[in-house]
Amino acid sequence: MDKKIVDFLIKAKQATYAGKGAETTPSREKSHDLIYKDGNYMYYDTYLGGNKFAGEEALWKDGEPFWSMNYVGRVIGDGFSGDFLKEALLHVPEDKPFRGPSDYSNGDYNYKCSVDGDFEWFSGKEIISYKGNTVYECLFHGGAIE
Repeated sequence: MDKKIVDFLIKAKQATYAGKGAETTPSREKSHDLIYKDGNYMYYDTYLGGNKFAGEEALWKDGEPFWSMNYVGRVIGDGFSGDFLKEALLHVPEDKPFRGPSDYSNGDYNYKCSVDGDFEWFSGKEIISYKGNTVYECLFHGGAIE
């Protein structure tokens, strides 16, 4: 895994959805799209929905796509906080830069993320619990593309 790419991906995630960055012009009707560029790298996150959602993050270098991650999630209980999800996602780890850390808590909220695989080919799941009850779940998978 190239450290420069991982550093870019982490900065991009922190500057867009997790960092409450501004959305750009939707690529499709009612989609939410966020873009981050730095030099010859571009990150694009696009998703549909809200309490039930699906989306994709992708990376380009010199105009060529080379990595992508798909995700689908849903709110399944009372007490979900989108702000807490974004807070957890700001702590994306360098060794698994896909979603958030393996474990993160703040007050009554707990975030857990498990991942199998590496940057080239991976799948995982994240959940949020509020006062011990699961209120959110998200599945994701992705890897290198050619």
